[in-house]
Amino acid sequence: MAIWHERPTLNTLNERGQGTMVEHLGIEFTHIGEDTLTAVMPVDERTIQPLGLLHGGASTALAETIGSIAANLCVDHRQSYCVGLEINANHLRSVRNGLVTGTAAAVHLGKSTQVWDIRIFDNQQRLVCISRLTMAVLAVAGLR
Repeated sequence: MAIWHERPTLNTLNERGQGTMVEHLGIEFTHIGEDTLTAVMPVDERTIQPLGLLHGGASTALAETIGSIAANLCVDHRQSYCVGLEINANHLRSVRNGLVTGTAAAVHLGKSTQVWDIRIFDNQQRLVCISRLTMAVLAVAGLR
């Protein structure tokens, strides 16, 4: 059973990132599953650190991007929206080139918080980074 309150197309998700850091880093959503969301990011001059390795901040930005979008797809936007509360990332393997693929899966979908597990893999399906993202679910009324 799908967890999504809203299930846009991949084109819609990718259009939302235009003109943002998502576009700058080359992040592209590639799959919406029943309970997962997946995106890819290139390992290139935009995402490497001075030693030529994938920057940990870029991995974390990928993780937060996927998890944040996934979280917001799980709520009724007439009533609430989600914002990042805390993220952690364990960088397990270095990557020098190619694409990395991140997939977010919900751990907890509560009324006031959500917790997401995001796993990032290299082209050889080796685990590069494990991240946990906690999202706050806030009332839209607070925006007005």
